[in-house]
Amino acid sequence: MFIVNVEAAIHRDGKWLLIRRSEKEEHAAGELSLVGGKCDPEGVSSDILERTLIREVEEEVGAVIGGLVYVNSSSFVTDTGVNVVDIVFLCQLQSGEPYPKSPDEVGEVLWMTTSEILSNEEIPDYLKTNVSLAETKLQGAGCS
Repeated sequence: MFIVNVEAAIHRDGKWLLIRRSEKEEHAAGELSLVGGKCDPEGVSSDILERTLIREVEEEVGAVIGGLVYVNSSSFVTDTGVNVVDIVFLCQLQSGEPYPKSPDEVGEVLWMTTSEILSNEEIPDYLKTNVSLAETKLQGAGCS
């Protein structure tokens, strides 16, 4: 069994929205990441990935997103041995100024350029890969 997690690569004015995960989080506490969260069981449904991501972004940082475009998927195992499938979407910020709306999940909101992310030793390699792939998708869409 897997947990299914979705993440939003949100780009504005040449920078990507990152959060510092709350120290209260069970997985990757205090680390920088994209905004997102796990899908809840819904039985038979449609657009679960997209709806989950829209909900998570609003709950965690108080912003509304749209225009979701698939970037990539990967899998990993948490420190506690849980298998996770992770899906990243390039998203457009439609309204709201992101802030740490859910302090139990988000400690800080940051905006960083791709080069700042890639050169930051604190940022894990998987996040650098996700941002690089999202940057490629963004450039391909002509939405820089």
